[in-house]
Amino acid sequence: MDGNLERLQKNLGYEFKDISLLQTALTHSSYANEQGAGTVCNERLEFLGDSVLGFVSAKHFFQNYDLPEGELTKHRAARVCETALCLFAKELEIGPALYLGKGEKRMRGDERPSILADAFEAVLAAVYLDGGFEEAEKLALRFVARHDELEKEKDYKTMLQEVIQRNREEHIEYVVIDSSGPDHAKTFTVEVHLNSNVIGTGKGRSKKVAEQQAAKEALALMGIK
Repeated sequence: MDGNLERLQKNLGYEFKDISLLQTALTHSSYANEQGAGTVCNERLEFLGDSVLGFVSAKHFFQNYDLPEGELTKHRAARVCETALCLFAKELEIGPALYLGKGEKRMRGDERPSILADAFEAVLAAVYLDGGFEEAEKLALRFVARHDELEKEKDYKTMLQEVIQRNREEHIEYVVIDSSGPDHAKTFTVEVHLNSNVIGTGKGRSKKVAEQQAAKEALALMGIK
């Protein structure tokens, strides 16, 4: 099997029973056109993936936010926009696994946001067809829920930095002391040090979230919420 496909499956945290579904999800129209009849591009899968992602994100915001329809729509739109999907695709390393036509390769199509965003949706659809809705929802929520968590979180790091800066002799540092779980779903533990003293500890599904939690604990110890 192609090494890029193996790495992508590892990053997805999902192993395909029918690898041809993943290959189709990664096939850009430029490559399919060059190969001729019999080669199917990812556009139909992209269509399906867009619907799967839309439903998963709508369900997530409906269940977790007590907001009117208009606000829910704004939250969902921000999470499924091209910029967000491109970031998701880059994190999964979809770009190196894409099948692109020669011209698209020369134009660095594997870095083009629109191509990466479409490919993410196509890959999501492939997971749905191969493993069912539960697997597809699990993949989508890895990104939707995590970015949602970061957005909702107060910027405790900035708050803590502003407090510490009142005394120029003091400095803080964030140190990762542990990480556990598989590569695609790690949990990080971070300590925030004031000079050499630990003043807060936090855990999260990303280093950023763990750092925010550590800063939040440090502020609580100072009586700041």
